[in-house]
Amino acid sequence: MTHEVPAEWSGLDDHALAGELAAEAGRLLVAHRDSLVSRGTTHWMLCDTGDALGHDFLTDALRATRPADSVLSEEGADDRTRLANDRVWIVDPLDGTNEYGENRGDWAVHVALWEKGRLAAGAVALPAFDRVFLTDPAPVIAPRPEGSPRLVTSRNRAPYAAIVVANALGCDAFRLGSAGAKAMSIVMNEADIYIHDGGMYQWDSAAPAAVAEAAGLHTSRVDGSPLVYNGREAWLPDFIVCRKELADEVLHALWGGRED
Repeated sequence: MTHEVPAEWSGLDDHALAGELAAEAGRLLVAHRDSLVSRGTTHWMLCDTGDALGHDFLTDALRATRPADSVLSEEGADDRTRLANDRVWIVDPLDGTNEYGENRGDWAVHVALWEKGRLAAGAVALPAFDRVFLTDPAPVIAPRPEGSPRLVTSRNRAPYAAIVVANALGCDAFRLGSAGAKAMSIVMNEADIYIHDGGMYQWDSAAPAAVAEAAGLHTSRVDGSPLVYNGREAWLPDFIVCRKELADEVLHALWGGRED
């Protein structure tokens, strides 16, 4: 099935296009889930068809609106020509597939543009809440409330780095599904720190990192080094998003006193 997109999307700037793509993919996924659930389905059928629907829509839409650009998608084959292209869209059509299949709200759509060595635009949609976060206009984050830092981590495992930081900083911790949902919980001032180690790919963190950076948050690898996208390997196994005023404490908790 080929998805038609409005002709005027081709004239949008990259920030606005990312937002439209993420929002529309989210609307399609919500409608798809509602339809399948109403008719009876299995968890795995819902997950598999949702992944395919999101991927097909985003790749069709990018082919129509940015035909010269490359696409790196979780659900597609890795087209290695992207390594020679100055513009690569890095997308996760359905981040938090299990949460989507469980009829939860903590799943997301990620759309990011890497251009000439950096993330140039991006959007994260939280379709269950009808929210889309863009790089331009960037989100404005309210001041952090008084009290212990709030750390968000994975639903199904507590990464070692998150445990170290939670203990060192005396964090209040809670769990969410999608990486996009966790990163956007900081943008929405529901959390202050998100740390993941032990396995991720470029599409898991590219759009959340782009939006978080635009909003003035700290993003990095867990060792404090920069996040590098459109790398030869899709693997990019760890990720920190936090308020800038907490970044030194977070990194010190992880690496302070360790020998090189």
